[in-house]
Amino acid sequence: MPLTHSTSDTVIACSLPLPENYRTAELLAFHARDETGTDARVVDHTIFKGICWDGTPALISIKCAGGFASAQLAIDGRPSATDRERLVDVVTRMMGLNQPVEEFERTYQDHPVLGKMIAMHPGLRIPAASSPFEAVTWAVVGQQISLAAAISIRRRLVSSLGQRHSCGLICHPSPNQIAISLADKLTAAGLSHAKAATLLNLANQIETRTLALETEQSFKAPEAVGEALLRLNGIGQWTVSYTLLRGYGYLDGSLHGDAALRRSMQMQPGLPATVSEDSAKEWLAQFSPWRALVAAHLWAMLGVQA
Repeated sequence: MPLTHSTSDTVIACSLPLPENYRTAELLAFHARDETGTDARVVDHTIFKGICWDGTPALISIKCAGGFASAQLAIDGRPSATDRERLVDVVTRMMGLNQPVEEFERTYQDHPVLGKMIAMHPGLRIPAASSPFEAVTWAVVGQQISLAAAISIRRRLVSSLGQRHSCGLICHPSPNQIAISLADKLTAAGLSHAKAATLLNLANQIETRTLALETEQSFKAPEAVGEALLRLNGIGQWTVSYTLLRGYGYLDGSLHGDAALRRSMQMQPGLPATVSEDSAKEWLAQFSPWRALVAAHLWAMLGVQA
């Protein structure tokens, strides 16, 4: 279904310079994972993404060309004075431009295992969700199921609870929209009862300000967010590490519990043919503070977008 003309009251724009080796194809692939394009769509090398902006449906569009990322925010409502500054921050995180990958590559370009991965995927960055809450929702939905199943469940969740932007895309639901939902509505989207309870608890913690995902401090020190998340029922280390990676661009989460990561490790020369979670954790530990970026390189060696 083509995007309709946006009738948004406000359009805010910004332009960000890109590193010479920026990998646009992987950014586009991440946002095109759901082929139905419920809340995100890639058209003519441009990302269109529906988001909830201060409770109002909004559309972010990002096009990479000529060494720059040109972004626009179309809000179905009245803007605030800080919208442009926030747009720059959101686009920077979504594109992984806040990730110091050059330092990682200089450090490990001659490593016997990582050196080959870096040479095959120079400039590799991790695309992020539009918000930490979207990232943690992805992580909870995706616990112990395939990527295809997670995409299907997430699509139904967004369609059921999200607001529609004037362009036609549905915005990922806000914590408030999850918090006021009945558990039956979440399980109808395909979530297990346990995952529905986890999401409801998460959303309520955010709404009551017990858990802060998007404060200035949380973006500066996401490790504290991870510690708070680990105290909640239904959230373990994989969910936390994936949330911090996709929500903040935090590169030191240990994703040793990821099956695809361990499968990729087993295929690398110089590593054991059988890799347990414990041995994966031990091997990744030597690369701190880059463990999640190492995981991304291992995923890339499999040709997967985890």
